[in-house]
Amino acid sequence: TQGSSPAALKLPCASVGGCTPHSPSHRRALSLSESLYVSEYFSQSAQKLSFYSWYGNAKLFHFRVPEDTVLLRWLLQASRGKGPECSDMEITVHFRYGAPPVINPLGTRFPANATVRPSYNISIALSGAVQNTTFVNVTTPAAGDWFIAAHLPEAAGRIEVKGFSTPCPYMFQADMFVLRLTDMPVLEPGVAMPQTIVSPAKPLHVKVFVPKHAAGMQFELRSCVTSEQKACAVRVVLGSITLPQSFQRTVTCTGTTNCSLALDSPPWERWLQVMVESLGAAGVSVEMLATFTACRPGSTSSFLNFSSLNQSQTGPRPGSAAGSSALPTGEAPRNASDQRSVCLQSQPVVREDLDVVSVRYRLLNGPSVPVNSLSPTLLLLNLNSGMDSGGSLVVSLLLNKTSVNLANATVVACVTAASPVLSLNATQNCSTAFFQGYPLSVSMASAEATLIVLYPQTDDWFLSLQLLCPKSQGECNAAEAKVTVFAYLTPCFNDCGLYGQCSLLRRHGYLYAGCSCKAGWGGWSCTDDTKAQSVGLQNLATLLLTLSNLMFLPAIAVAVYRYYLVEASVYTYTMFFSTFYHACDQPGVAVMCIMDYDTLQYCDFLGSVVSIWVTILCMSRVKKILKYVLFVLGTLLIAMSLQLDRRGVWNMMGPCLFALGIMIAAWVYHGVKRRHCYPSSWKRWVFYLLPGITLAFIAISVYAFMETNENYYYTHSIWHVLVASSVAFLLPPRDKHKKPWAWSQKITCRYQICQNDREELYAVT
Repeated sequence: TQGSSPAALKLPCASVGGCTPHSPSHRRALSLSESLYVSEYFSQSAQKLSFYSWYGNAKLFHFRVPEDTVLLRWLLQASRGKGPECSDMEITVHFRYGAPPVINPLGTRFPANATVRPSYNISIALSGAVQNTTFVNVTTPAAGDWFIAAHLPEAAGRIEVKGFSTPCPYMFQADMFVLRLTDMPVLEPGVAMPQTIVSPAKPLHVKVFVPKHAAGMQFELRSCVTSEQKACAVRVVLGSITLPQSFQRTVTCTGTTNCSLALDSPPWERWLQVMVESLGAAGVSVEMLATFTACRPGSTSSFLNFSSLNQSQTGPRPGSAAGSSALPTGEAPRNASDQRSVCLQSQPVVREDLDVVSVRYRLLNGPSVPVNSLSPTLLLLNLNSGMDSGGSLVVSLLLNKTSVNLANATVVACVTAASPVLSLNATQNCSTAFFQGYPLSVSMASAEATLIVLYPQTDDWFLSLQLLCPKSQGECNAAEAKVTVFAYLTPCFNDCGLYGQCSLLRRHGYLYAGCSCKAGWGGWSCTDDTKAQSVGLQNLATLLLTLSNLMFLPAIAVAVYRYYLVEASVYTYTMFFSTFYHACDQPGVAVMCIMDYDTLQYCDFLGSVVSIWVTILCMSRVKKILKYVLFVLGTLLIAMSLQLDRRGVWNMMGPCLFALGIMIAAWVYHGVKRRHCYPSSWKRWVFYLLPGITLAFIAISVYAFMETNENYYYTHSIWHVLVASSVAFLLPPRDKHKKPWAWSQKITCRYQICQNDREELYAVT
């Protein structure tokens, strides 16, 4: 349930421990009737939310719910800044048990063969109020990992220059309050347990441990009477709540007759919660009984598994056939009668950890497993390390067509968590007591099948395979199919494809992966080409962004003609590295990197800022020795600032403003000294300075306010053209007494190499 005030919970926080927000953990015991409850409070630091464009923009919170928890309460606090740039906003919060939520806010397509179930989510509105507090309650939650992901709506796509605008901060914090029972009664299998429900407001909680290889469970409630010896009405709930889907089993018992509830394939090796609540009267006495149906597995012995492991590592032994295993002395192959007495055939599987969120499963008896119709073949895929839920589980089946005698036979498979499906031939339903599995099938018509489970929950996963015949199951009794199984856990399926980048994300000590798409591609694994750029458009973008830098050639020619060789060298450096940086920065297939990307980016940014710096200093017409000192000193300071923050706006604005200050001071000095405006020529102002200044302002406006992810390739090309053109207009003319290329005529005398010219700082035409 969802509420907006603490009254939404029957036991408020103050009454069960006085838990204070922002505290890391708080615990206190509380006695209700004869049961002892403990309240615990877990808090995590707030995170700044981002507009959504890929999974990395969603902020993840990871909590662990302890065992015997009867009540879970989320405290969700959202806030925003108070500035004028802040507007009304809707925050989306997703919940999931066992793994991070699989979300799709952009409505893109998932990869083929990927099964997706929508996450449970709520919306928190920040309209008018600066802060919003929301409570979400979950009764009898499943113990283990719980995840919360929060994000803002879809990103607008505008490229914002850092420092030009102040984005509104939207903060989100999730805290968890749990109430758990310290002395929860244990219901032993086969032993009747009498209990009493004190009042309808205080339900009865018990737990029973499900052993391994339990095929079914039968729960019975009998001898239900009230304190007044009248017929009672109670409701029995088996299992815990998991999100986004919950498969709790509920039965209502009325009168004095016994009622029961049967479970197929209950979760193995874990505690199962049972809640019994009275629907009316107080003081209800009941008697509970739980029984299990055992499943006898048929598998190779441990000695055979060890031999297979040695053979898979060292190769087959001399004298034995490749891929075969020798049976121990005294053990013969199982016959058909032995196969009918077992409920499953277990195949040994080795988990091989390759890297972070990267696991490969290797079958000891070879990649092919035998599948028959008498009992399912079972493979255990261990994803229980706590660090496996941040990737994608891929299961591929390949049918060996020569191994099946029946043309119409089908091998059905089911991938489930916590417990396997043991009745594929009877119901063909891929589900267990509390989990809806993922079905697969291969046949002579379709011999391959692949399943992708995105963010599989932390648990033991099982792959069940069985041979089915459509007409009569008796036809398959003597048949056996060989199926090759490939199973592995990968951070990103297919490494996000050609137009994506797999990124490893971290929240505290938890690691998970996500795909960042480019060139208009989208989707979970960058397989959605709805808005994808064509190859021709990618080539056009690369050509525009690279060839637009050739507009520096006129500026270089003007600088060389006017004898500004240092400035011309800087422009050449900028043109070169800007060209190859944008050739390497392209998102599509038209990419060429002559060196490391980070080096190209740094050199491009350095050249751009230094070009502006030397141009303005050249316009100031200060003495040459002072100008070159400022060139070197400014370049060193710019290189340092870019290393600190490469995308900061002050890395460009700071040198520009300082150089403009020097230029204005120099112009004022010359104007006062000459007692008229400087530069004095109106032609210089009309035909050079004003057009150059106009082009520079237009370029800055395009760069700061018009660039988006969609139009970047042509707006940034316009920026290149405008900046390079403005430099050609703004460069001052050469000195009045210096002839172009005069240096080639200077070496005419043995004793005088340098020409002795007088500098005219005021001579501007």
